[in-house]
Amino acid sequence: MEVQFLGSGDAFGSGGRFNTCFYACGGASAFLVDCGASSMIALRKFGIDPNTVRTIFISHLHGDHFGGLPFFILDAQLVSRRAGPLTVVWPPGVRERLLAAMEIFFPGSTKVERSFAVDFRELEARVAQKVEEIEVIPYEVKHACGDPAFALRVTVDGKTLCYSGDTEWVEALREAAQGVDLFIAESYFFNRQVKFHLDYATLARHLPELGAKRVVLTHMGADMLARAAESGCEAAYDGMMISL
Repeated sequence: MEVQFLGSGDAFGSGGRFNTCFYACGGASAFLVDCGASSMIALRKFGIDPNTVRTIFISHLHGDHFGGLPFFILDAQLVSRRAGPLTVVWPPGVRERLLAAMEIFFPGSTKVERSFAVDFRELEARVAQKVEEIEVIPYEVKHACGDPAFALRVTVDGKTLCYSGDTEWVEALREAAQGVDLFIAESYFFNRQVKFHLDYATLARHLPELGAKRVVLTHMGADMLARAAESGCEAAYDGMMISL
């Protein structure tokens, strides 16, 4: 599996980074994990054809994690001229928010007949779903966003990655990240504990028991970015590529 960090930033662009968006390909599948508001810009910047993306997995319903979907779908219709189907796998509640966002940004856009099929599927905690050869298992985490928020464990081509999503430490992360080839973990602050977000000091206490083969920190605020070198973990950056 090849993974590229198209967006490794927080909601507010700390460090000049794009919102969360990871591009991965393995076997015959290419997919995104999250599609933050700046994701179309990031796809273009790093030369990725949106039509290669067959599936989008969404962790939770904040704009820096799903706000790029209206633009992705409209680009597929009007610019990229997508022909192949698109599957979007997301938490309950996204469909209503997506339609509302599309109508606010581009009135009438939800009524336009698309040239490609979109298969919307809802996640259910701890229930595995298969999309082509990709398996995803969601684990509910603790992040206030109006609907359930998930960490995602994704397996394809014999390799497994876990993305923590945004969350304070919860025991579900232990199972979600156990023994994975790559754990992409939020690290919003270095050692300041706040509700609904993970700090590096808390994460570090739990890392030995997870057995993840590789850990990459993401979604870093200004405080964490200033101290990332102290962590001893890899820190993601926009454009970073990992081969598993």
